[in-house]
Amino acid sequence: MRTALIILSFLALFLLPEKSRAQKVDDYIQVGLKNNLVLAEKNLSLDKALNGLKMAKNMYLPTIGFDFTYTHADGGRSIDLPVGDMLNPVYNTLNQITQSNAFPNIANEQITFLPKHYYDAKIRTSMPLFNADIKNNKAIKEQVVTLGQKEIEIYKRELVKDIKEGYYTYMSAADAVAIHESGLQLARESKRVNEKLLDAGKGLPAYVIRADAEIAQGEAKIVEAKQQQQNAKLYFNSLLNRDPQDAIELDSTLLSNKTTVPDLNSTFAEREELDALETNIHIQELLVKMDKQVFLPKLNAFVDLGSQAEQMRVNSQSQYYLVGAQLSIPIFAGNRNKLKIQESEISVAEARNKLDQAKQQLQLAVQVASNDVIAAHRNYESSKIQVNAAATYQRLIQRGFNEGVNTYIETIDARNQYTSARLANNISTYRLLVALAKLERESAAYPLD
Repeated sequence: MRTALIILSFLALFLLPEKSRAQKVDDYIQVGLKNNLVLAEKNLSLDKALNGLKMAKNMYLPTIGFDFTYTHADGGRSIDLPVGDMLNPVYNTLNQITQSNAFPNIANEQITFLPKHYYDAKIRTSMPLFNADIKNNKAIKEQVVTLGQKEIEIYKRELVKDIKEGYYTYMSAADAVAIHESGLQLARESKRVNEKLLDAGKGLPAYVIRADAEIAQGEAKIVEAKQQQQNAKLYFNSLLNRDPQDAIELDSTLLSNKTTVPDLNSTFAEREELDALETNIHIQELLVKMDKQVFLPKLNAFVDLGSQAEQMRVNSQSQYYLVGAQLSIPIFAGNRNKLKIQESEISVAEARNKLDQAKQQLQLAVQVASNDVIAAHRNYESSKIQVNAAATYQRLIQRGFNEGVNTYIETIDARNQYTSARLANNISTYRLLVALAKLERESAAYPLD
């Protein structure tokens, strides 16, 4: 119960601040969701899946095509028709009776089986009347589209977390630069004071030399901190697919806003990964169903409208139509269909096992993220106490040094303690924010819509 209250209170502090802060971070998130290249690639994959679904739906529509065949042959098998031997005696008799040549003799014919200058042009319209594979394929494509949508949502959540972490890392680096610059100002002020004391005969040259060393060390730390800030900027802008040198707005109200406690009843059960795995199970079950329906008949109908003749003739005699139906029923395939069904059923069992594993892993991830938030919160609270103590100690030592009670070495030690405490507070602050972002990711709490 105590753990839940701590998480609720600090999610209220850091995850749901006032509009000025939320709007700034959410603006960057929206830019990332719009411009990220990996997300754009996944959207293209989804478009491909949607196109596949449209194709599956169109399988119910008839198919119309035009076919044209031209053939010419000479030789080959043939059949002799003795029409001359059969009709010429009759024609001769008729000519004698009529005293004319009205019935000339004709030659015997030889008909070849292969046609000469033959063409066949037709428009075929075919349509499935019953085909279970078309229905199952459409259902599978619908699940593939759903799976693609879930994958996009999964990457969006991961991208939101990465953007938040990148922003917090940049903010931490920027704050570190400011802390080192503040320490450098204190070191320069210390040098100025020691130079005045030396001029007045109350100081030591060693103190001035030590101040120069402190200043050089501070300048080196600033250079290193600025390099870390530049690297954080490059990474953050790459997530948003922006120019690497685009400026990043700093949110000065990041830690100062408070709001009401949000309702965080959602757990890992809201994760899109679980929906994706359940969709995968449904796909595997549909494949099993398709394999089991392999023995169902397939019935197609077709209509041909065309023309066929020799010598490219087109007339009323060459034109034709042909109507037909095709029925296909598998009978035996060497038990391959049975083995395929068993293989698909094993795939279903594997998919269900992956879902169970994912639930276990996600539950563990939420628990670990919650523990990280608690630990980060404790470190954050401790660092605030250390900063206040170090600031008070530094002021007292500096006052004692000005009054001649404390040594210059003590002021250096106090200043270093104060700078270190501020840096530790900076690190613990943004580690807490990162831990909250991870918990938000593991519990799928960020609203994507």
